[in-house]
Amino acid sequence: MRLYAIGDVHGRLDLLAAMYDAIAAEIARDGVADWRIVHLGDYVDRGPDSKGVLDFLIDRRARDARVLCLSGNHEQGLLDFLEAPSATGLFVRFGGVETARSYGVELTAGSIEAGHSALAAAIPAGHREFLRSLPTSASFGDFFFCHAGIRPGTPLERQQARDLVWIRDEFLLHAGLYEKVIVHGHTPGTAVDIRPNRVNLDSFAVGSGRLSALAVEGGAKRILEATVEAVSQRAATTP
Repeated sequence: MRLYAIGDVHGRLDLLAAMYDAIAAEIARDGVADWRIVHLGDYVDRGPDSKGVLDFLIDRRARDARVLCLSGNHEQGLLDFLEAPSATGLFVRFGGVETARSYGVELTAGSIEAGHSALAAAIPAGHREFLRSLPTSASFGDFFFCHAGIRPGTPLERQQARDLVWIRDEFLLHAGLYEKVIVHGHTPGTAVDIRPNRVNLDSFAVGSGRLSALAVEGGAKRILEATVEAVSQRAATTP
């Protein structure tokens, strides 16, 4: 089996579509018999087209069960806002304005209640169902996939959902090996961060214009990137 893990998208549908083109081309070229694509969460907020990203992922997951989507803290933040709107919550403070705009809704600090009502009406039921359906982890072979990381000292099967989507310093600062290599996102960096015990695929797509993925097949491991240049090339070749 060939595994692809894709880092934080944050509304960059252009980069996500370019990444899928690259993966599809590899699979066709190499005649891969079996594969999985694992998304590590944070599909919404900050970037320009969160709605488009969710449409894309819902469609791809429905067409092929080998596409796996995990939850990130920003998906949780959107669900929390829909449940109980707050001007101080994650959604409003960290990119929810852009998410709302992708649904045709303007969300401002002075009109949170009105914005919440408009957004709740604008988000399709299928998007809510998708967000609620997302698991917080997946495991294949020697690799464990989650959005944020794991709590050191706790067995993988006993990890708490909140840690899997929110943990940061305790996980990032732990130098010891885990039961498996942890493949995660959540903490943006200027490039993919590869350590003996973990791989961070959050290359800040929304700001860097670079979406990163890890490909694993047997003992071979490599990094793929979808860039704004790839998006331009894709646009030039699309009828």
